[in-house]
Amino acid sequence: MTITILNGNSNSQNGHFTDKINSLASQLGETHQVHLFNLAKMNLHYCTGCWSCWWKTPGECAIKDDAEQIFRAVINSELIVFASPLIAGFTSAMLKKIQDRLIVLLHPYLQINNGESHHRRRYDKYPEFGVIIDKEGDTDEEDLKIVKDIYDRLAINFHSKQRFIKFVDEIDSIAIEHR
Repeated sequence: MTITILNGNSNSQNGHFTDKINSLASQLGETHQVHLFNLAKMNLHYCTGCWSCWWKTPGECAIKDDAEQIFRAVINSELIVFASPLIAGFTSAMLKKIQDRLIVLLHPYLQINNGESHHRRRYDKYPEFGVIIDKEGDTDEEDLKIVKDIYDRLAINFHSKQRFIKFVDEIDSIAIEHR
């Protein structure tokens, strides 16, 4: 199984989170192919909404930065893990930045699924999702529900499903099975 992990920890003071994600990547790397991207160390820009990836250069982003490596790894994986400490009740802006840019992997044309408009597939298969978060001191159940709902919706848009949402201190217990 190929797994892509996107570490969206933008706080260099929170080494505990990155240590846990690196440990998970090493553990999974013993039995799976793992691509770990520490987003804070990469040259990544925000989506400009130019839609070139849909109309001008289908499937290819006009922004030339390190995101191309991520796109390639994501579409060739069976599982993508979005990892981030919560900041103001949601995942980091760094993780959201690349999450938004994954639109390049979808078709601009829409179809109706369960009464909702969603983008058509550009590729035959898409990875399933996992989410690893670290709570803030004031994180409550509503914050956690919002994060879960957002990633559930993202999975629907990517013709996929969310397999798990875990707290960073629980990740020692993650068992990844090929499905």
